[in-house]
Amino acid sequence: MSADVPGPRAKLASPAGAGSSATWAAVLAVVIVVLAAATVVLAVLVRRDLLANGGQVLLVTVPFAVIGVIVAWRQPGNPMGWLLAGVGMVVLLSSDAGLYSLLAYRLGYRLPLGPVAVLLDASWESVFMLLPVVILLFPDGRLPSAPWRWVLRAYLAVSAAYLIVLGTVAVGAIAGHRIAVDSDGGLAAVDYPHGWVAASQHVILPLCVTFCLAVVVRQVQAWRRAAGERRQQLKWLASGAAVSVAAITVNVVGPTLDPQASSRVMQVIGLVIGTFIAALPVGIGVGILKYRLYDIDRIISRTLAYAIVTGLLAGVYAGLVLLATQVLEVKSPVAVAGSTLAAAALFSPLRHRIQRVVDRRFNRARYDADRTVAAFAARLKDAVDLDTVQDDLAGVVQQALEPARMSVWIAGGQR
Repeated sequence: MSADVPGPRAKLASPAGAGSSATWAAVLAVVIVVLAAATVVLAVLVRRDLLANGGQVLLVTVPFAVIGVIVAWRQPGNPMGWLLAGVGMVVLLSSDAGLYSLLAYRLGYRLPLGPVAVLLDASWESVFMLLPVVILLFPDGRLPSAPWRWVLRAYLAVSAAYLIVLGTVAVGAIAGHRIAVDSDGGLAAVDYPHGWVAASQHVILPLCVTFCLAVVVRQVQAWRRAAGERRQQLKWLASGAAVSVAAITVNVVGPTLDPQASSRVMQVIGLVIGTFIAALPVGIGVGILKYRLYDIDRIISRTLAYAIVTGLLAGVYAGLVLLATQVLEVKSPVAVAGSTLAAAALFSPLRHRIQRVVDRRFNRARYDADRTVAAFAARLKDAVDLDTVQDDLAGVVQQALEPARMSVWIAGGQR
């Protein structure tokens, strides 16, 4: 008589580890909610416009935190979830610390732990150190090869050295009672460095940028070699990163293009841009969790098609307005109305034509399916035999949709 003894596999499959990770994920979620609520409260206390300050912070950081908690709960063994949640939590903590520093050192509130808030405000620098690591470890949290282990260790050592430099500056300012915070609550000695601190930045930051570029190149090479599911995961990462980089670029360059724009308009634009920056954590989350993974080709093709159509119609509209007002000397309201109608009339045919071109390059499955269905419709005009039509229909559906199983019902109950 023998007793069943659980082996290593049974021990690993025990729910204890999963329950512990779920608990930590829940605790992390609670901390993030508290920090987000504190951002709103502190923004009100310092009389800051939530639309201009707290709203942008929450739009950028909450998606990182939420996606991170979901991944950590679903895949506790994958460090990606904890890293994403950490990015969101650190930004929220830094934002709260900056607002707290404003209350303590610029608005005259007598608050405890002011020096701690000054130290924590500088923690946002660590986010820029964490993001390249997140990109490198995508999607399963594993390093691509053994040499990358040494590269990552060197990068983390350089990043830690930079954070130590910032911490030393902050501690020196606190110890010497030279705490001066700027309008955002940041320590001036950290946000506007000089002397040896600025010199260390000139050495450390180029090394960090080099690491970021190496990570991007590595993921591009991985995408070129990948196929199937992994290729779709990397597409989600690349698409989210591209949208985020474009949004950040617009956020930086936009105000310089129109300095006369009202502050309210710029705030609304900032919120929209913050929403687009959230494409990065969303893309990472979809890629890791493999949720609607194969929708990325449709999203890319639709985004490209509408972007191209928008650009072309904007050019046509501007050209027609200039032609009517400058060359033909038509009154401005009539020219604007006529140009608007012309652009609206061109939208639908232009979109369909461009969509076909984009699908042919970026969404080949849909392009081939459309061609298959069109060919079937042409054959159906001359078909007279029901069995032939049924077989042809089944072949078209199988080729276009690739279903797991298929049935055809015919009027009269025959199947």
